[in-house]
Amino acid sequence: MTDYRNINIRNKRASYDYEILDTYVAGIVLSGTEIKSLRLGKASLVDCYCYFDRGELYVRGMNISEYHWGTYNNHQPRRDRKLLLQRRELAKLERALQDKGLTVVGIRLFINEKGLAKLQIGLARGRKSYDKREYLKEKDARREMDRAFRK
Repeated sequence: MTDYRNINIRNKRASYDYEILDTYVAGIVLSGTEIKSLRLGKASLVDCYCYFDRGELYVRGMNISEYHWGTYNNHQPRRDRKLLLQRRELAKLERALQDKGLTVVGIRLFINEKGLAKLQIGLARGRKSYDKREYLKEKDARREMDRAFRK
């Protein structure tokens, strides 16, 4: 059995496709079979983004696989899930999303010390293709410097 405290699911494309400006940690409203599946590490954040509906924040595109031992009560894998943030954080995000080119993306899904599922979200601005090339060059240069420093 896997230790659920080691669950750390990342959205690796987020840092490549977006420039993360600010991050928040939000709780997620889950059903019974969803948390069981999450504790087994059966989730994906690819193409995951957040949107506002009537003042509440929801995540769309997050895939939590069906629980193997679930019966007819099993959940839908790609349903929209409500995120729990403080009111002032929600207001700040909603104001920021009024700017053109900004979006909220899921960065990391984890289970905290209390056993609760949390989603780290980030206010992000999309990168252009030339920005992505610059990002990769900087990343490679940092890696080469680290290698040279270790020798």
